[in-house]
Amino acid sequence: MPAIMIQGTGSNVGKSMLVAGLCRAARHRGLSVAPFKPQNMSNNAAVTAEGGEIGRAQALQAMACGVTLHTDMNPVLLKPETDVGAQVIVQGKRLTTAMALEYSKLKPTLMSAVQDSFARLRAQHDLVIVEGAGSPAEINLRKGDIANMGFAEAADVPVVLCGDIDRGGVIAQIVGTQAVLPKADAARIGGFLVNKFRGDPTLFEDGYREIEARTGWRGYGVAPWFPEAWRLPAEDALDIADSPVQGAFHIVCLQLSRIANFDDLDPLTQEPGVRVTMLEPGQVLQVDADLVIIPGSKSTRGDLDFLRRQGWDVDLLAHHRRGGRVLGICGGYQMLGRNVSDPEGIEGPPGDSPGLGLLDIETVMGGDKSVTQVDAHHVGLDLPFAGYEIHIGRSYGSDRARPFARVDGVAEGAVSADGRVAGSYLHGMFDDDRFRATWLNSNGADASDLGYQAMVERTLDELAAHLETHLDVAGLLALAR
Repeated sequence: MPAIMIQGTGSNVGKSMLVAGLCRAARHRGLSVAPFKPQNMSNNAAVTAEGGEIGRAQALQAMACGVTLHTDMNPVLLKPETDVGAQVIVQGKRLTTAMALEYSKLKPTLMSAVQDSFARLRAQHDLVIVEGAGSPAEINLRKGDIANMGFAEAADVPVVLCGDIDRGGVIAQIVGTQAVLPKADAARIGGFLVNKFRGDPTLFEDGYREIEARTGWRGYGVAPWFPEAWRLPAEDALDIADSPVQGAFHIVCLQLSRIANFDDLDPLTQEPGVRVTMLEPGQVLQVDADLVIIPGSKSTRGDLDFLRRQGWDVDLLAHHRRGGRVLGICGGYQMLGRNVSDPEGIEGPPGDSPGLGLLDIETVMGGDKSVTQVDAHHVGLDLPFAGYEIHIGRSYGSDRARPFARVDGVAEGAVSADGRVAGSYLHGMFDDDRFRATWLNSNGADASDLGYQAMVERTLDELAAHLETHLDVAGLLALAR
């Protein structure tokens, strides 16, 4: 069945959101459509029903398509653990941890898995919309490429190139990309579009025509900035920002260097009674914080060291002495304990790191990686909720006698004796409207009747309508083959 690929002139030009909007627009046309990203790099992962991992952007795109998440939608996922190394997930399962040079040698061997996943999706749907990664202009990476033109060539998929005018220099972005591409790759591009325009788009008409004249490519339109984008889950850590909502209850989240699954916060940022602040490196924890969240991390011991270098360990202890509350999720839960041990060097050099000491637990890295969707029951609130686990390591200690929740009757997480510090391995708990409202109220916040998933669905409809208004969506879809 037909497919089309959206590639970008660089990272963070809006490819993920464009694919989500096009997926929803195609669905509105009555098509069975699926998203696909051959290779993604993100520590923000979603868990599929079969217990696999894919990038969070593909989870949102699957929602736009109205289809169930599947590991075929993102067959290669790289989860950075250091500046030069990443965990390699292939078709949902951890394959290895590789340094950058090692991965460059491994990458060509992964094309068969990529093609197998793509072929299955293509056989099951009327249309597959593919998202590239980074930019095809990185021609130094062309040999063995599975993410951009290497995949497009192997699968014989037409490409549309997206530039980001909000960054400036969009003419050079698009024209320059054509200039450096090998001729065969440039010939595979069927057109371009310009994304994230602010102001009056008619002011760019001359520039748009200049791109058409210099490249010979057809233009498919200029998409203005989509103001509701903040309501959709973000995948890239570059997109993390304070919530625009200025509610009375102040939640501060530590922006760790290897922050993972930070979409846990997305439902909280939508609550009108809540203000969410992402505490950036070098900033001091605000004294008016009611609750501090330590989020997930792809490198718990590494981020413990990072946290201490910011002075946040001292800030957290002072926050707790003032009567403040703390919630640790996954890696953040592990950091709250007395010690984190990694004897096998799973997340970095083998060794031990002292924790923050706010929970009487200890964590040992090792064993199989837990990747599963769960139905849990919060002990303190006596309330069910849905979530998912995605972690390595097991935690032990006396505060586990006061569990955060129970999963299939088994204690999960821990709560301090004073009840103001809690930790859990469970992600996604705040997506559950009833649980989120009850939990916020129990912590002294005024919760709303927000229907989070329904709000995301509405925003996807608005995004599709936005693209239909400003782009030649029919022409884009007609380019698919």
